[in-house]
Amino acid sequence: MLSYIWPMALLVLSNTVYQICAKSVPGDMNPLASLTITYLIGAAASAGLFFALNRGGSLVGEYHKANWAPFVLGIVIVGLEVGWIYAYKAGWQVSVGFVVQSAFLAVTLIFAGYLLYHEALSWNKLAGVAICLAGLAVINLK
Repeated sequence: MLSYIWPMALLVLSNTVYQICAKSVPGDMNPLASLTITYLIGAAASAGLFFALNRGGSLVGEYHKANWAPFVLGIVIVGLEVGWIYAYKAGWQVSVGFVVQSAFLAVTLIFAGYLLYHEALSWNKLAGVAICLAGLAVINLK
């Protein structure tokens, strides 16, 4: 049970701190300059954790196993980071921006799961899509 719960708890904690940090990037700092610091720290933390959790492991050996995904993921992560920083600079609130993004993402991933991974597209998932879209309408009422 713990192996099922701890990753979600880490995601919630990390996403909360992430959103606070993204909104706190100084307004006059270029987001891409900010991300160079972010990724240097991230690379160091990833390497440190790799060696701490894989005694005697070889990063180079692991690199040989890579396919296209880590490379595209690197580009996509930059898009996520830059998108959030600019969204906050544009005035999105933490309490609304993430909810709006998450609802649209949930809808998109239901269809991506169906098309790419042949996951079931059930009536309750489609009802969930409708509820997400209705929720977006309610959240954005002025």
